[in-house]
Amino acid sequence: MQIPFEPQLFGYNINVHLVLEYLAFFVAFRYYVVLRRKYRDHISSNNRLSIILGAALGALIGSRLVGILENPVFELSQQNIIQLLNTKTIMGGLFGGLLGVEMAKKIIGETQSSGDLFVFPIILGIFIGRIGCFLSGVNEFTYGNATSFFMGMDLGDGVLRHPTSLYELVFLIILFLGLKQLHKHRNLKNGDLFKWFMILYFTFRFFIEFLKPNVFYVFGLSTIQILCVVCWFYYYKFLFRIKFKL
Repeated sequence: MQIPFEPQLFGYNINVHLVLEYLAFFVAFRYYVVLRRKYRDHISSNNRLSIILGAALGALIGSRLVGILENPVFELSQQNIIQLLNTKTIMGGLFGGLLGVEMAKKIIGETQSSGDLFVFPIILGIFIGRIGCFLSGVNEFTYGNATSFFMGMDLGDGVLRHPTSLYELVFLIILFLGLKQLHKHRNLKNGDLFKWFMILYFTFRFFIEFLKPNVFYVFGLSTIQILCVVCWFYYYKFLFRIKFKL
């Protein structure tokens, strides 16, 4: 199979990444519905709907905003502006969704933690989306730097590069299985599972970004890495609690 993978249907090229992106949303939501039926949800249906809407709006704004901040300097042209407005990133979506949820909970007066039910559907959704990123090769800005490492792959430009999407797929499998075990064998406080997910995923992304052809703006860090640091500060109380427990 050649990367980028661009199958044709009735003479038209299929955007595999876009198809898998929509599939990721659909499968993740269906998985969430199954989990909500399986585990007793302590949040009412009306409040849960408000939380989901807050998450969706926050994720939409956050993904676009961080995507734009990743490219703060660009040549002014209609094509570049359209491309910039279409830029989005899962990292901004996750953190924006988190802030959207917190705002929605304040508005409706919900005090219970609400993130645990979303953890495994989110991981599954990211996994499916990353398959699309890998199949898109250099057509998506998720590829790695040129490398002589044995894992180097030609992603469509004739250069052996770090297949960072594949690295992330492996990490997501480990993260999914690890959090499953943590959820099963540890008596976690409500909301702790989501905090573990955010901290571990953002930490992985912080380090994997060094393998990508990013522009490092502040303190030698990219926009995504700065967002990872912000996430660590956001959860500093949880991190201190875990540290003293250990």
